[in-house]
Amino acid sequence: MHHIAVKAMQNWVSSVIVKYNFCPFARKEVEQNAIHYRVCESQKHEDAVMDMLDECQALTDTPERETSLLIFTAGFGDFDEFLDLVDLANALLVAQGYEGVFQLANFHPDYVFADSEQDDPANYTNRAPYPALHVIREASMAEALEAYDDPESIPDNNIRLARRKGAAFWQQLLRQCHPRQN
Repeated sequence: MHHIAVKAMQNWVSSVIVKYNFCPFARKEVEQNAIHYRVCESQKHEDAVMDMLDECQALTDTPERETSLLIFTAGFGDFDEFLDLVDLANALLVAQGYEGVFQLANFHPDYVFADSEQDDPANYTNRAPYPALHVIREASMAEALEAYDDPESIPDNNIRLARRKGAAFWQQLLRQCHPRQN
């Protein structure tokens, strides 16, 4: 299962995030093999945030590893439960002194933005094969944003592209990310 989950997320990063430029900074990290994929089987919030803290420490100890994706294969399939995890994880980053060092992005198969409808194709900018927390080095992100012309346009461009392609397109693409379905 671990290999399948990692392969699905690697496929997603390459065939969605990089190919459609949802994150203009991801290509470099993929090409440099600087993304660490960690499968977490935690089903409780407390265990999952400990996995996240372990990954923060691993990033601290491994400078050549630029970023990490924690992939939850056993828990957090319910989107609202996942959002509770995201809130707890962000609070723990602050409490453990990682504020300003790391930030979190989050992805989920059923992701829905707060101001969006369930079927809005824009939600696919944050939909992934598995629930995932993305631990990002803040200094690297700040550097990338500084070097990018008009970084404020990234979310709006992503939303326009997602809506132009439509939900069926993204659903098919997500299904194709799973190695057993290719």
